Amino acid sequence: MNEKRVTFASKIGVIAAAAGSAVGLGNIWRFPSQAADGGGAIFIMVYIGCILLFGIPLIISEFLVGRLSQANTAGAFHRLAPRTHWKWVGRMSVLSAFLIMGFYMVVCGWTLDYLIQSFSGKLRTVNDFSANFTALLNNPLRQIGWMILFTILTAFFIISGVKKGIEQSSKILMPMLFLLLIVLAVRAIMLEGASGGLAFLFKPDMEHVKPTVFLDAMGQAFFSLSIGMGCMITYGSYFNDRTNLTKTAVQVSVLDTLVAILAGVIIFPSAFALTANPGTIVDELVAGGPGLLFITLPGLFNQMPASMLWAAMFFCLLALAALTSTISLMEVVTLYLHEEYHFSRKRSTLLVTAGVIILGVVSSFSSKFFNLLDVTSAKFMLPAGGFFICL
Repeated sequence: MNEKRVTFASKIGVIAAAAGSAVGLGNIWRFPSQAADGGGAIFIMVYIGCILLFGIPLIISEFLVGRLSQANTAGAFHRLAPRTHWKWVGRMSVLSAFLIMGFYMVVCGWTLDYLIQSFSGKLRTVNDFSANFTALLNNPLRQIGWMILFTILTAFFIISGVKKGIEQSSKILMPMLFLLLIVLAVRAIMLEGASGGLAFLFKPDMEHVKPTVFLDAMGQAFFSLSIGMGCMITYGSYFNDRTNLTKTAVQVSVLDTLVAILAGVIIFPSAFALTANPGTIVDELVAGGPGLLFITLPGLFNQMPASMLWAAMFFCLLALAALTSTISLMEVVTLYLHEEYHFSRKRSTLLVTAGVIILGVVSSFSSKFFNLLDVTSAKFMLPAGGFFICL
């Protein structure tokens, strides 16, 4: 290790990159879904408790492992415990990040498809969005095209390096994401009848609290903060000695939670203001899934004046949230190849890009393979990785 390691150049860059890693599509559709099913404010309070008790300490731990080791996720464990088998924990995190990209990039490609479609003016009703989504799912080549484009876009930032690629992109993308969130949230609150949605989200509803609310909140906290994926260890390795790990972990957690709550402020008031039967939308929220993002919500926004603008802003928001998270996921695998196999950054990125595209192609043709990657990574490998990091 004779070569001096590149570090983030500014405090803002550190926070933007780490928060960008945590923020993703899950904040926008998974958190509102869990809140709808967990008693509104009850779930939010339990979730914040889980962030304080588990999330922030684990992020600090991952940051610390990365900074102390100055290495990729697998190399970090090996350097800190060279005579043990802990390196396999890091390798599992790298594999998790790779498998997640294999299906997540397909969904990210959908956001680009819908962003372009929203400008066409052809998608105006829920039926239009539903028909477009069905056509998209039934056309693997269309999905593959957008998936490849999104993967190449992500790779561009990775090839550009830590400072010019990851840090600079995060400093631009994160403010844009928050600006769109705030504009959409303000617009949703101003709708007539929005107060019912705000009450549903922020008023404790003991009747709908499930016994599993704690486990649901803890799972959402792990998922939302990217714990166990190797992202925070990787980014922690780019922190200099002056970076305050505790302060950074708190700031990242606050920003990530704020994105999730703002997403709820957009979704619930819109549902209550723009539909005759808000309960139907709430049921769809509880069910979760991509249909909420690509059918129901766009159909609601298109009932507003200047509907094309609001739909375009919404899908731009989704694309930005997706991009900030895919950059961190790809960096985890790229840095592993770069340091463990001594490939150049460019070659490592191209290899990862090719592998992700191959998985994405299979996922586009096979929903079973898509679901297999989802379940294997999210329900088995990530929790296992988080558990071993705790040890």
